[in-house]
Amino acid sequence: MTPLPRYLPQAKLWSAAVVSLTLSACTSFSTDGGFGRVERETQSRLGAQVQVPRPAPESTARTEVRALLAKPLSADDAVQIALLNNPGLKASLAELNIAEADLVQAGRLRNPGLYFARLKRGAEIEYDRTFTLEVLGLFALPLKTQIASRHFEQAQLGAAGDVVRLAAETRRAYFNAVAAQETLKYAEQVQIAAEASAQLAQRMLRVGNWSKLTQMREQLFYAEATAQLARAKQTAIAEREQLTRLLGLSGDELAFQLPERLPALPAQAVERQEVEATAMRSRLDVQMAKQEVDGMAKSLGLSKATRFVNVLDLGYQHNTSNELPRQTGYEISFQIPLFDWGDATLARSEARYMQAVNRTANTAINARSEAREAYQAYRTTYDVAKHYQNEIVPLRKKISDEQMLRYNGMLISVFELIADAREQVMSVNGYIEALRDYWIAETDLQGALSGPGGDMTRASGTTPVAMPGASSRGQ
Repeated sequence: MTPLPRYLPQAKLWSAAVVSLTLSACTSFSTDGGFGRVERETQSRLGAQVQVPRPAPESTARTEVRALLAKPLSADDAVQIALLNNPGLKASLAELNIAEADLVQAGRLRNPGLYFARLKRGAEIEYDRTFTLEVLGLFALPLKTQIASRHFEQAQLGAAGDVVRLAAETRRAYFNAVAAQETLKYAEQVQIAAEASAQLAQRMLRVGNWSKLTQMREQLFYAEATAQLARAKQTAIAEREQLTRLLGLSGDELAFQLPERLPALPAQAVERQEVEATAMRSRLDVQMAKQEVDGMAKSLGLSKATRFVNVLDLGYQHNTSNELPRQTGYEISFQIPLFDWGDATLARSEARYMQAVNRTANTAINARSEAREAYQAYRTTYDVAKHYQNEIVPLRKKISDEQMLRYNGMLISVFELIADAREQVMSVNGYIEALRDYWIAETDLQGALSGPGGDMTRASGTTPVAMPGASSRGQ
């Protein structure tokens, strides 16, 4: 230890200690844990019907979940349950608390050291007291706090992104589950109709009104209908289980109800201009990438400032002896950059900064591309669903009604009526799929414009059931 000159005033040392301790005490935990910004960032993206829940007792969340499960779920209800109940989201939001703890820690100095020794040499007793305080940390404290603050802001955006991402995944799973359930119900009707047709064909064969070939065709169609029904059941189970996992449900909660049909198609598609600019301005992953670059730039500044001096401690000594006069003084210690000049630390910081810059550029390119793709998919799926609703389904129903009139007038046989029923099936299933695809595309568009981005599509397991069955959907 190298003692400082004795003329250094003792009051200045203690003043520096008091100031540093005061600055450290200024950094404390926020009242909302940083969750206020998460709410603001997500509210406009989730819609007015969905509220971002703040951390609350488990009993409160369970009560809200049970109330929502007491009725057939809407898409907003499903999202609300997922936000309240999904364990994965709760684990992700814990990162926000960790980041806030790091911020508070960054605003505090390393605890001072106190050394006390009692030494005895014969009749002489010596008392050695040393108080040490980190000095370099005092000067680096504002910069460290600023860097930790940016990390905390990134964590807030990351938490908002997790919320929005879960909401989007839940909506996709919801529309897939409802569509699969609707297709299953229709497949059951088709299978019943196919069974009746096969039985009729068997009777007609016995009385000689049908050929063996015609009867085998009907029997084959019934067999295929049975296989397709099994596939539809499995698809409905898989899609419902996917939704169940996102909702975080178990036990008696698994009996939740879904509506019988998908939501109706809106009267008009939403026209959006400058989707790329909207994505660059609003997407959370773009904002997080910018925060990362800013944080790396600040970190690089800290690395340059501390590359040579890693440890700088200031201490006060007070030694007394029963035989010698009292000894007081000051000491300062620091590491000598003999072997490590800090160039590796600086190079690492510069490399990480360039990595963040290029990652931000890549995020921006992907955001623009995803926004264009998502909007095109949204418009295409809307136009296809609208075409089914206004053209294909009504026309198919008119043909079916005309065929029924002709059958009642004994102008066509039952065989032609059954053949027409088979053709209706593809139209009905096509409309179900088109409507499902539209709602998923609408969800993906919201994510591409303002959400966290990422995988915008999920292949549905809904399988078209190409069988005869009930009449077409309503208008």
